[in-house]
Amino acid sequence: MSSSIPLGRRVAAEAVGTAALVAVVVGSGIQATQLSHDVGVQLLANSLATVFGLGVLITLLGPVSGAHFNPVVSAAAWGSGRRGQDGLSTREFAAYVPAQIVGAIGGSVLADAMFAQPLVRWSAHGRSAGHLWLGEVVATAGLILLIFGLTRTSRAHIAPVAVASWIGAAYWFTSSTSFANPAVTIGRAFTDTFAGIAPASVGPFIAAQAVGTVVGLGLVVALFGRPAAAESDVVMPHDETELAAAPSR
Repeated sequence: MSSSIPLGRRVAAEAVGTAALVAVVVGSGIQATQLSHDVGVQLLANSLATVFGLGVLITLLGPVSGAHFNPVVSAAAWGSGRRGQDGLSTREFAAYVPAQIVGAIGGSVLADAMFAQPLVRWSAHGRSAGHLWLGEVVATAGLILLIFGLTRTSRAHIAPVAVASWIGAAYWFTSSTSFANPAVTIGRAFTDTFAGIAPASVGPFIAAQAVGTVVGLGLVVALFGRPAAAESDVVMPHDETELAAAPSR
């Protein structure tokens, strides 16, 4: 990878970013159920918090690690970059994914702690049905198409708004409420709250996300063609020069 930022810092950014994302998702879900008994209002509060939180996290940590926060994004970046010298290397991919999963679990525990919930309690919220898996395929395919489509058209700089907007929209138009992220799915199994998912439902959800990744990459090729060079700026460009150019205030 072309980034001059040490791998340790990038891995830390992935862990912290994924932890914060899951804390936002789980914490806002808990808060929503405490403030309202209307399921629609609960989902609205949960989705809005996720949109704003995700946008902020991508903006903040994108210049450090690319702000993947998601194993399927890292896997797609690794697979797309194997043809060139600037893609996510196998070593980097192997470091990113565990950091994302550990971060997601930590974020779930943190959210439970903030709301005086049991720190770890397996979710009883079963989400096992074909239409939910289809929703995950659609949400994940759309996410991959969006991220790599922006990269192909040199518009990765709008990823904070675009990616957050897609996830927010998919909360409402997909049956699964758009997990679209294996690490987040695993993390949400550790909390028996509004945002939780039963451990037995995790495997099929991740399988659907994997299918969605393949579909999304296929759509990228169909719509934008095969890349002439490796795609390294996924989700956001990450380079020391960009950090140095950032406002100091």
